[in-house]
Amino acid sequence: MKDKIYIINGPNLNKLGIREPDKYGSLNLQDIEDMCKNKCDKLNLSCVFFQSNIEGEIVNKIHDAIDKNIKAIIINAAAYTHTSIAILDALKMFKGIVIEVHITNIHAREEFRQQSFISKVAHGVIAGFGEESYLMAIDYLFNLNNKKV
Repeated sequence: MKDKIYIINGPNLNKLGIREPDKYGSLNLQDIEDMCKNKCDKLNLSCVFFQSNIEGEIVNKIHDAIDKNIKAIIINAAAYTHTSIAILDALKMFKGIVIEVHITNIHAREEFRQQSFISKVAHGVIAGFGEESYLMAIDYLFNLNNKKV
């Protein structure tokens, strides 16, 4: 049985490809999902890809990960990274590995984007490497503890 990870994406990421391509690149979210699924297949991992513009739906997906004993979450909460205590509280209940990812380098952007509630519970943060941020997170999970995701 393949280890399963959740890849959760927040608001406006469904508009990648047209949203500020100078910052976020030209790939759309489906392209990134396909890249992640291909990477997971090669590493014998299974991933569930999820996106919502609604905070409560993201919280519910984290609850689902808790209920299903999912081993890891890769999360790009987008703007909710900087505002959502609800997502933070849900992640605090999650017992697996949490990797926070961002397409852009949030630390080189506006001051309000430099704060992350998620970082407080994340095992690691990968930011500023475009869509490669997701693939780096998958590689990390694969290599962690001799592939014990």
